[in-house]
Amino acid sequence: MLRLSKKLLFAIEAVVDIAYNAGAAPVRSSDISERQGIPRRYLEQVLQVLVHRGILAGQRGPRGGYRLARERRHIAIGDIVRIVRELEGGIELGDGEEGSELGQAVVRPIWVQMQDDMMERLDSITVEDLCNQARQAGIRSQATPVVTDFSI
Repeated sequence: MLRLSKKLLFAIEAVVDIAYNAGAAPVRSSDISERQGIPRRYLEQVLQVLVHRGILAGQRGPRGGYRLARERRHIAIGDIVRIVRELEGGIELGDGEEGSELGQAVVRPIWVQMQDDMMERLDSITVEDLCNQARQAGIRSQATPVVTDFSI
């Protein structure tokens, strides 16, 4: 069952922070940690996984940091959720045979359907949508004007 863990929330916030504050230089993890109040021990691990899964692109070195690996309108929140759930070793309901007949046939299908509905909704929300909401909420971006916010 989908649960909102700290790691999942931090991953979503970090990706949106990178998208929202992207400028000419990559976004440093220390800046994300400071702006979002995310402990670095959570942040570094999840950022590396997001790099390996094609959500972010990492740049090493003294001026290194993170950028989106693709356009923010092409990154769904559901993509991030699936990656973090896999990282956390999430257990899917309905995969096991434990529980009563009533639980298997009646109760669990409700939760499975709710999870499917939630993932469908999360797949319809992009990082760009959340950046637009941040802009509408008056949250100040630290981005310097650039033409693109992703690298290939």
